[in-house]
Amino acid sequence: MSTFVLVHGAWHDGSAWEPTIKHLEAKGHRAFAPTIAGHGKGVNRNVNHAQCTQSVVNYIVDKDLTDIVLLGHSFGGTIIAKVAEAIGDRIRRLIFFNAFVLNDGESVKDTFSPNFHGLFDKLARESDDRTVMLPFEIWREVFINDADLELAKSSYAQLSSQPYQPLIDKLDLKQFYVLTIPKSYLYCTEDNGGWHPRMSSRLGLFRLVQMPGSHEVMFSNPVSLAEKIIVAGRD
Repeated sequence: MSTFVLVHGAWHDGSAWEPTIKHLEAKGHRAFAPTIAGHGKGVNRNVNHAQCTQSVVNYIVDKDLTDIVLLGHSFGGTIIAKVAEAIGDRIRRLIFFNAFVLNDGESVKDTFSPNFHGLFDKLARESDDRTVMLPFEIWREVFINDADLELAKSSYAQLSSQPYQPLIDKLDLKQFYVLTIPKSYLYCTEDNGGWHPRMSSRLGLFRLVQMPGSHEVMFSNPVSLAEKIIVAGRD
């Protein structure tokens, strides 16, 4: 049995994983879902990428978790890469789940399409706390395109404004790219974000695991997601 640590993406918090964790635990695994610093409801959003990473490192160390399978969803892929640099000795395998895999010196924003570049800059400027809230129309059509309107609305209500600084911080990933920790890329085939092979190919040697679904299958199909996480994380 495995110990999974599931790191959420932008706009989310650890609660997004609850249905997936329920199934993983039913299969005999242990699973944990930290909330990244600056994310979730009613928190201070004045954080940078390094502080986001450190919060996950602290969570793992405080719980003394070892031999873990560390998964990062979307923006969370950038977090697990830096966590692996810090505490690689605690990690058995990395899973990038429809996740950003940045080049050395790149930021998440550097990979955005021109349309998102302008939109997110504008939203951050207009906010009171330099955050970005994902418009519902984009959530509905792009992120959770495999769900009906009711699920799209209920899942959107769980989201929070995203701190902008972690998305624009450029990351030094030289150490990550020499790590020998095994890696998997879990790809949902109805996600139209262009994750695979654009991002996955940057990992070098990796295990590819695919499943049907949108970017947000933790809401639309958490049971199948849990099953694929098990496959992606196996020895």
